Amino acid sequence: MRHGNGQRKLNRTASHRQAMLANMACSLIEHEQIKTTLPKAKEIRPYVEKLITLARRGDLHARRLLIAQIKQEAAVSKLIDVLAKRYSERPGGYSRVLKAGFRYGDMAPMAFVELVDRDLEARGAGDRARVAAEEAAED
Repeated sequence: MRHGNGQRKLNRTASHRQAMLANMACSLIEHEQIKTTLPKAKEIRPYVEKLITLARRGDLHARRLLIAQIKQEAAVSKLIDVLAKRYSERPGGYSRVLKAGFRYGDMAPMAFVELVDRDLEARGAGDRARVAAEEAAED
């Protein structure tokens, strides 16, 4: 019987898959939209939805559980401070997967994973801030 074998293995070991999902979740939280292969996109969506639902609680225990799962304080802070408030009235369905054709090199199906009602300025904001800081340091 195949009960409880719902996740895709993605041709990785369990520890590699767990680390990859955590890193992809942090990227999605930071940029609010990422492009990846379709099977990875389908795997990351419920992972991020559960993180946002946990962040909506907003208490110390939820914060510690989030840190234990995704390991990046900045992403956890954005989850609790920004995204939890944005989705406080929404009963689920915080992200969507949009198909985006095929990759040129190997014809892998590609997809965008994005947060619903996302901030359009969030994508690339970290890079813009880093470049501005470097230019200010040069002057």
